[in-house]
Order: sequence, then C-alpha cells, then structure tokens
Amino acid sequence: MKNKILFTLLTALLFAFAASSQVKLNSFPTAAATIYLDFDGEEVNSAMWNNGNTLNCLPAALNSTQITEIFNRVAEDYRPFDINITTDLTVFLAAPVDRRIRVIVTPTSSWFTGVGGISYLGAFTWGDDTPCFVFCDRLGPNSPKMVAECCSHESGHSLGLKHQSKYDGGCNLTATYNDGAGSGETGWAPIMGNSYYRNMSGWNNGPTPYGCSSVEDNLSTITSQNGFGYRADDFSDDISNAPAIINSANINISGIISTSTDKDAFSFNLLHNSNFHLDAVPFGFNAGNEGADLDIKVSLYDAAKNLVKVYNPAGSMSVAIDTILTAGVYYLVVDGTGNSNATDYGSLGSYTLRGMFAVLPVCNIVLTGTVSNNQHKLNWNIACNETVSSVVLQASADGTHFADVDHFSNAQSSYSYIPQQKTALYYRLQVVSASGNTVYSTTVLLKQATENSPFIVSNFVHDQVTVTAADKYVYRLFSINGNAVALGNGAAGTGNIPVAALPPGIYILQLRGCGLQQNVRVLKQ
Repeated sequence: MKNKILFTLLTALLFAFAASSQVKLNSFPTAAATIYLDFDGEEVNSAMWNNGNTLNCLPAALNSTQITEIFNRVAEDYRPFDINITTDLTVFLAAPVDRRIRVIVTPTSSWFTGVGGISYLGAFTWGDDTPCFVFCDRLGPNSPKMVAECCSHESGHSLGLKHQSKYDGGCNLTATYNDGAGSGETGWAPIMGNSYYRNMSGWNNGPTPYGCSSVEDNLSTITSQNGFGYRADDFSDDISNAPAIINSANINISGIISTSTDKDAFSFNLLHNSNFHLDAVPFGFNAGNEGADLDIKVSLYDAAKNLVKVYNPAGSMSVAIDTILTAGVYYLVVDGTGNSNATDYGSLGSYTLRGMFAVLPVCNIVLTGTVSNNQHKLNWNIACNETVSSVVLQASADGTHFADVDHFSNAQSSYSYIPQQKTALYYRLQVVSASGNTVYSTTVLLKQATENSPFIVSNFVHDQVTVTAADKYVYRLFSINGNAVALGNGAAGTGNIPVAALPPGIYILQLRGCGLQQNVRVLKQ
C-alpha cells in the first residue's frame, strides 16, 4: 500500500481538473472535515510526487455502481467520525483546506511501483491539498472491495496513522501489514494492515512496524490530531437515562455505534402479550453482511431492568430476535461486540433495527377426551378474539413430540377414531389465527377405556385456574421465566387455583397426580 512516508510539508500542489464527471455522493454533508474520492482523472503537478514531473492520472475504469460501492465501504469505515466522505469536487473545495484530503483513484501507476497506493503521513492537515493515490489497476484489478480498503488505508495515513503489524511471542516482526484472522462473515483485519481478504475491517489499537511495544491507538490519533472528533451520539447509552422510545409496532430505526463504549438504548411498552420480532443488521451489501464493520450484540431487559437475554450469535454480525413477550415495559440495548477474530475496539459502524410486535390472539381452547371400546373421542371448544384459520388435532406417545392426526373446519368441534397405536396417547389442539399466530390447547392423555382421563385445565383465566382431576394432585405454577409463583394441593373433582394477585402474562402450570406429570400453559389477563 505504501513504502514512503514524509513528515514535513514541502511545497504547494497544483491541479488541472478533469472535465469528466462522476456520481456525486456524500456520507455526512454537515461534517467538519472531508475526504474526497476522485475517480475521474487529474493532472497533478507537484515537487512532492513523481520527482516534480507532471502526472497525467487517467480516470479509473469503474462504473457508477462500482464507485457507489467503494464510496459506501469507505463511508462505513469513517462512519464513527465527524467527517464527510464525498465524490463531489465542489463539496471538497468548500471544505477547510487544513481538514480535507483528496484520494486519486487511477490506473496510472507506473511512476510508483510495487504498491496499491501511496500517501504522506499527516498530509490531511497540511493545508496545500497534497493528495494520496490508489492504483486501481493493481487492486483486482478494479475490485471495489480492494479499492475501498486501499482508499480507507491511504487516507488513514494522511490522518497520521502508521501501519498495523504482527509480531510473534518473542517480539519478532512477522508481518508489516497485519492480515488479521478468521474467515467468512466475521473474518477480520485492521484497516491499517492488510484488509483486502477479510470481510470485517476496522480501526485497531496495536503495534506498528517500529517495535512490538510501539502501539498506536488509531481512534485516538484520528480524533485528536486532525481538527475533528467523533460524531455526536445519536441515542442515550443508558436504559435508566432517557432511552429512545419505540412508539410504533413496526420498527425501523437507524443508528451508529461510534466508540467501543457507545451503546444505544431503547424502550417499548407492550399493552398485550405479543410476538416480538426484531432484526438488528449492520451496514452491508447482502444477507451475509458483506462490507460490515459492526458486529452487533443486543440485550433485552424487563420492566424492572433485569436482563432477560443477550442476543449475540457467534457466526453472524447481525442479530435476529423472535420470541413471545408478555405485556409490559421492555428495554433494548444495541452494542458493538468482539468475536473470535476481533475485539470490540474497532467493532464500530451503522446499523438498522427492523421488526414488529404483533398482539397474540387471546384464545380459550378447552380439549376433552374419552376412550370407549378402543375408540378415542375428542371434543373441544374454541373462543378466540381473532378469526381462526386452521384447527389441527395432534397426538404424541411421549407428550413432547406431536404429529398431526387430522385437520378441521372452524365449525367442527369433535372427532373420534380408533388409533392404530394401542398405548396411551397425549392429544392437543393446534389453532392458528388469521394473523399467523399459533395457540395450543391443554394437553389430554387418553389411556385404556377403564382408566380415567387425568386433568382438564382452563388455560384462559382472570382470577383463578379451574382444574378437573380424577384423583388428588399437587400443582406448581411458574412464570414464563421459570420462577415458581404458587404451589399447593388439589382434590379429585373440580377445583380452583387462585391467581388474582399475579400480574397478567403467560404461566406454566405443572400438575402431578393420576400417575403422571402434565405441564399446561395458562394465559392470565
């Protein structure tokens, strides 16, 4: 990428601007500083380059789609900072001369051999428009990924950054350009190393070629030596200090993680039990998060600000949440995280939150059954606040793995047949609402005709759960998080378990008696 570094300002630089045009893009138009990606060719006259001889830099052989990809990749690398990445010459010329750099992307490379690009260290603040160069004919050639990595690397030199290098355990230099580690989506390398062949690239706090103890903090150098710092924080870091409120059931939010300590906090209030789905996706070009710099972690908290779950898949930079939440207030915290190849130091960049919470249908489904002459007779009653689109009777030999027995219309409420399997069977009713939500009935166990059916439980309740049992039993009631909230004994016949003091939500009722254990989901309103 570069084998020449000068530390002093030598002379002014003159350009003859090319007449051709390029697509005009800006990443942060109001920023304090500017990096100009110049693809349309330039005539450069400078004592600092090419021994003072004129450089007629040809335009890059890149189309608008490729230029846009390069722009987006470089813009994401610099997303944490108060700096605009632009392809618009007029924007560049309007920027302060001591807070801008031109990156000339050109196939004119014969004048400087053996590298993909070249830059002067610290030229960004020199105030004379000394450019840096990226030789696209040597990068692929014309690979948008490689050209973009080189643009970020060379402009990084202009901001004062040295190379990031590798050393062995004995402090011996093994690679001037640190090529990172890993493969696939989370394979990582530092921008100031060799990031051509890793998907995830980022700024790093690591050793330079000048010794294993000569460590450079990229982020501190960028933000302290060039007249600009980080972007203003977009969201509160703390769920206890004005988190952003998600008001819509359809979530579409954009954010930026700009430092390793930056977090974005959100809150939302579910008025009803809901199916909650959320995708937290870093900037990228496809489903594989190509070009992403941010590995995302999402933490979910309940109303009491207790951690419910951390979502941080090992092999993916994005997060997908699909769960059922009871009514109440919740908090989300979005954070950059490290992985097996990278620390969270440089896991920075932009992301989007997209998702929805859909109110679960409130359904009271009561299933009962008897056995007569080896015939299993099932009866049910469905009361649902949403249109029912599908009713399926399912059976299981172990109470865990169920298979479909038959499908029914909404009008049907009974079914009888002689099963081929002569052992006891568990039955449940699967009801799917018009909105696609699935609800299950209580589970019924049918044995031989001489044996009684075990339990019948109301699973749609307000103040009490009604249980009908053939014999005495012991019960325990658990919250959806697995905490025991009630326990006691029940007698044969029909009885009630009081739940009026409990908050609305989904509970699991565990019943032991009649020679078996049965778990039933109960929804309290």
